[in-house]
Amino acid sequence: MSVTLVAELTLLCLVLSLIATGGVLWWLKHRRILDEPNHRSSHTTPTPRGGGLALVPVLALAWGLLAVLGLAPLATLAIVAGAVALAALCWRDDRGGLPVLQRFGAQLATILFGLFFVRGAGHVFQGLLPPVLDYAATALLWVWFVNLFNFMDGIDGITGGQTAAIGFGAALVAFVSADPNSGALPLGLSLGAVALGFLAWNWSPAKLFLGDVGSIPLGYVIGWLMLSMAGDGHWAPALILPLYYLVDATITLLRRAVRLERVWHAHREHFYQRAVQGGLGHGAVVLRILGANLLLIGLAALGLAWPWPATVLAFVVVGGLLWELARRNTAAAPLV
Repeated sequence: MSVTLVAELTLLCLVLSLIATGGVLWWLKHRRILDEPNHRSSHTTPTPRGGGLALVPVLALAWGLLAVLGLAPLATLAIVAGAVALAALCWRDDRGGLPVLQRFGAQLATILFGLFFVRGAGHVFQGLLPPVLDYAATALLWVWFVNLFNFMDGIDGITGGQTAAIGFGAALVAFVSADPNSGALPLGLSLGAVALGFLAWNWSPAKLFLGDVGSIPLGYVIGWLMLSMAGDGHWAPALILPLYYLVDATITLLRRAVRLERVWHAHREHFYQRAVQGGLGHGAVVLRILGANLLLIGLAALGLAWPWPATVLAFVVVGGLLWELARRNTAAAPLV
């Protein structure tokens, strides 16, 4: 693998993402495609929504090029196709709304298609399940991950920062494991670079939002990357890198389910949202999350050699982050 070529492609991803996001922002403003604030919003002014129209094409181009050049598996092309298909559907949903069953059905179909291209499929759960059950559990986990990535995109900079951390973290894990065949090094670097280009426009106060057209495809490609990492035997890094999103979203969902609420409806009950309601600014919340993610990246690399200790420490880090966000929630209703 040419280090120079990978570095040049990573830089190109950053520049293209910056330019494309700026262009999409102008177009969204021109067309008056705005996210109007409501009682569930964490913003107070109408803001263009649809940044995924820039992020997804740039990422698709980058990953497709890496596959064609032999720097990533050819299976990457299938995942890119699935992400682009989801983006097209989600843009329609962003503009007019689609029935829940139609959205879920499209996600499930795309994920079932993607299962054929997960490295180590049938062994993602490390032999704890028979292959058939492993496939089923992998599909369910992937569906949940796609949706939680969408649920968690609720304040300025959070998903751009999380995506960058996961991308660069995956690249570091691939570098430490010295596994050139997975393609995770260039794939992770390009993912992180594209996210940073978007984050420059989405940092608080955000000039535009990602929209479902961005968050759903991102959840899809990151889910594939993490599941393939687990299929390669690196289950601890695959769990650790997205752990904050996994824990916050899962705890919030379970609380809402216990209260018999419609868990698919928009709300403001995630830990990070409650911290904002408690008076902490969007940027301050995201900086705390990014700080925790830096620790998680280090633990993910450590997890290659010591998976269980690294995983336990990762849960301690995320637990500390949730405690910090919860204690800032001085103005919100108590968590139940």
